[in-house]
Amino acid sequence: MLPTQENLKAVIERGVPGAAISMEGPHLVVDPKALVRVCRFLKDAPAYQLDYLSDVTAVDYPPERLELIYHLYSMSKKHGPVVLAVKLPRGNPVASSVTPIWRGAEFQEREVYDLFGVTFEGHPDLRRILMWEGFEGHPMRKDYVVEDQDGLEELR
Repeated sequence: MLPTQENLKAVIERGVPGAAISMEGPHLVVDPKALVRVCRFLKDAPAYQLDYLSDVTAVDYPPERLELIYHLYSMSKKHGPVVLAVKLPRGNPVASSVTPIWRGAEFQEREVYDLFGVTFEGHPDLRRILMWEGFEGHPMRKDYVVEDQDGLEELR
């Protein structure tokens, strides 16, 4: 069984020196510089063994930030989720890849890269997954302007 959110925060801070963790609603906010260390700790700690990353997604909060959201579970211990959030500047959103920790993050990080423009350092194959190469912009950002669909009629 997982400890309370406050207790889990304290355990992470003890287990990952220098990791700045805060609580916001149902998730723990992790400093981008500590993300990989916190994730590795949560996966490897015998008490938690969060061995399954079910989801990596992003939320756009214009004009200042993007937020990455990670949902972690333990299949072996049968508990979860632990929800982590990472706040990134909207102008240059960069985070470390967690693909070396959970192989299942590979396509999910590519999707976030493609649709939100977050760069994942250390990702083994960071390229678009839904949009074509050469597509301009990131369609899930709130400032994305959809092209004029009526203009396509003129091509007929």
